[in-house]
Amino acid sequence: MRTELSLAPISDIATELLAVLAADAQTDKGLNTDIAAKPQPALLTTDDAVEAAAAGVLGTGEYKAGANETVLIHAPAGLKAKRLLIVGLGKLAKVTVQGVREAAGTAVRFAKPRGIRELAFALPSSEGLFHAMVPHAVARAAVEGALVGDFDADTYRTERKDQSVQTLIVTAGSDADQPSIEAGVREGVIIGESQNFARSLVNEPGNKLTPTMLGERATQMALEVGLGWEVYSTEMLHQLKMGAFWSVAQGSAEPPALIVLRYEPEGVTDGPVLGLVGKGITFDTGGISIKPADNMEKMKYDMAGGAAMLGAMRAIALLKPKVRVIAIVCAAENMPSGTAQKPGDVQTAMPLAADKPGKTIEIINTDAEGRLVLADGLTYARQLGATHLIDAATLTGAISVALGKTTGGVFSNDDATYAKFAAALAFSGEKFWRLPLGEEYAELIKSDIGDIKNTGGRYGGASIAAEFLHTFAEDTPWIHLDIAGVAWVEESRPYVAKGPSGIAVRSILEWVRSY
Repeated sequence: MRTELSLAPISDIATELLAVLAADAQTDKGLNTDIAAKPQPALLTTDDAVEAAAAGVLGTGEYKAGANETVLIHAPAGLKAKRLLIVGLGKLAKVTVQGVREAAGTAVRFAKPRGIRELAFALPSSEGLFHAMVPHAVARAAVEGALVGDFDADTYRTERKDQSVQTLIVTAGSDADQPSIEAGVREGVIIGESQNFARSLVNEPGNKLTPTMLGERATQMALEVGLGWEVYSTEMLHQLKMGAFWSVAQGSAEPPALIVLRYEPEGVTDGPVLGLVGKGITFDTGGISIKPADNMEKMKYDMAGGAAMLGAMRAIALLKPKVRVIAIVCAAENMPSGTAQKPGDVQTAMPLAADKPGKTIEIINTDAEGRLVLADGLTYARQLGATHLIDAATLTGAISVALGKTTGGVFSNDDATYAKFAAALAFSGEKFWRLPLGEEYAELIKSDIGDIKNTGGRYGGASIAAEFLHTFAEDTPWIHLDIAGVAWVEESRPYVAKGPSGIAVRSILEWVRSY
């Protein structure tokens, strides 16, 4: 998608489709509940011609300006655009930047099946919405939403027709803060494309994206954006004594990949080193503790945490924050075979230092494999000098039971580090909810034969898994993101297609930038 900025009056823009925003400006009128309940859709523009063209539709009462609600006007009078699309944001008092992001995605997804290849998206006027919002953030969100909305998962259809919107014109009007808007558009392109890069990886089937292939894709991206990189395999895992990581990989004919990316900004030689660690299970059968057949095909998405780290690193390389970052993706297949690990086996995780033994792990369930690869990934990040850690993984079904399919889980051993992540969510628009760690959960993973075991019973599964990882993060400030419930969009929404979501790319990026 080609993106450009126009400061011309929006009524003068000649385009296939002009999208403008509206919100319900209805406020409480006191005792008259009938009046209070009636929506009052209002366009968030000061362009008189646009307001005149939309007046007939808005005056009927049929359009309520609900969130992502659309109405189309053909050949709008007084406008050079061939069509006018009004996209709702819901209640004006509750509008957020995320609402603008979703509205832009809605406009793109409205255009795609109708063969509309050019779209002008009008940012809300400062009089209508910007009040407490920064124009830069609104512009960035609009571009992100448009790019994310343009993604479809039907990559391998033999008769696939490219329905992408080819040109996005972001229009802000002549009174806009041009430098701020331009910066927002530039950032939005980078971040939206990086999120889609992560989604493209998650979307690949297991036979098209083995661990080796994931390493190749990561290398190609690193070369394009200027990241340092190394990709290792079996020999390096043995050399580093990554017994937990190798235990997952040993059942597959496909060799594992240890992917390391480095971002080292010029002139930065001290300060924090941020370690990004992603689970990269390119297909998860469950191993010997094999999963049910129903929905197993979705287990190609079990590398979504690793993809999020790769997407975030792409954006980091292009946006150039002044902080050093290391990313580690532990990629493997979890397969059942004569060489696969078995329930009851004891594995030895990577030691942090040569004079310290690695922790021993009793394998209770081979389908609890993500925490095994992350254990060695977290240790390796610390060994490479990471002073702060964040990991992401489609780790537990329990997180979906706790939070559903709309919110990811976040855990942390350090309140200050978590506070930075919580603040990042205001920029990313993504939903995460903090869940507990603690000795009560640690007690549940004590092993009778070794140090710890990889599962701890039916209840509190997400916290138990997080506490397992805490064992390897130790006192290093650390955040764990369990994205199992939100890495895949089960049904298409007005602003995003069914398929991989690319969740956490934006939040990880903003957390990194906070340093």
